[in-house]
Amino acid sequence: MNPVLNAIKERRSIRNYKPDMVPKELIEQVIEAGLYATSGMGRQDVITIAVTNREVRDRLAAANASIMGSTKDPFYGAPVVLIVLAEKQYTTHVYDGSLVMGNMMLAAHTLGLGSCWIHRAKEEFETEEYQKLLHELGVQGDYEGIGHCILGYVDGEVPNAAPRKENRVFYVE
Repeated sequence: MNPVLNAIKERRSIRNYKPDMVPKELIEQVIEAGLYATSGMGRQDVITIAVTNREVRDRLAAANASIMGSTKDPFYGAPVVLIVLAEKQYTTHVYDGSLVMGNMMLAAHTLGLGSCWIHRAKEEFETEEYQKLLHELGVQGDYEGIGHCILGYVDGEVPNAAPRKENRVFYVE
């Protein structure tokens, strides 16, 4: 089978990670896959913030959990958080960021890493604390948080795919 199609069928959302840090070379490959995602009018208006600093990662997890109304780690112990943001001014920004997330999760799988899309980046980056972080990083523009792509080594078994629902494809011939 085609390796890309195989990766699409095999990739699963992982919710249990080993604490081991992912080497920077693998993180960079995952991010690069995101940089090659298609975007509306080829604008490439999506940015990624790679968080590997444990203290920052834990603060981000606490903020995310608070938004969710929980105290549990919403990042499931993953040591790496890739935050995807897109410029609000473009009507395709959510779609563009979603494509980046998809590319990164597929790349992670092919590199032997687990990944999962975690929401609430939009709410986080509407707060003063995270607007300040963007400013400190030199990010200029009006960005909306699209999602967090958590990365790490899978702790346990990769779950099986759920059976695909029927009657979801219609042809007009």
